[in-house]
Amino acid sequence: MKKDIILAGVGGQGILSIATIIGEAATKADIQLKQAEVHGMSQRGGDVQSNLRLSTEEIYSDLIPKGKADLIIAMEPMEALRYVPYLAPNGVIVTSSHPFVNIPNYPDEQKLMDELDGMKNVVRLDIETIAKEEKMPKGANVILLGMAASYIEILSADELREAVKRVFASKGEAVVESNLKAFDLGLANK
Repeated sequence: MKKDIILAGVGGQGILSIATIIGEAATKADIQLKQAEVHGMSQRGGDVQSNLRLSTEEIYSDLIPKGKADLIIAMEPMEALRYVPYLAPNGVIVTSSHPFVNIPNYPDEQKLMDELDGMKNVVRLDIETIAKEEKMPKGANVILLGMAASYIEILSADELREAVKRVFASKGEAVVESNLKAFDLGLANK
């Protein structure tokens, strides 16, 4: 089994934390992993993207070819659409529905939503509002990971949940519990 995942967002949204959690789960499950990261100018809100390739067999390249990504996990709808050319015909997009307007010529929000709605296999949710309502403003990325968990398939939701515990363990029990709650909220809203 294999799973090719593109993670996309804007600097500071936690895309690389999602990559770390998935990587930790894969390592613990003895799944082959290759990762390629493109870091944008995070302090200026630049795009951040990571290719994650997971497989039970050997992986030879860390880059996902166009048309081959099984899953796009995006913290931002415009960033989700940026990587659609990489999505396989039956691939899934899991994205936030809340735009991060960081450029003066940001596209019309309704047009973005219409474009996403016109595609098959799109799951979207306003994770930022949920995170704020639950008093976990830094938890939107882990909510998104919870939403995507069932689509990752090569790793179970339980394996990802355990990886959340390990990744955040050094930050203390309150941070671990907050991130577990965020993951579970996403899992319930997939």
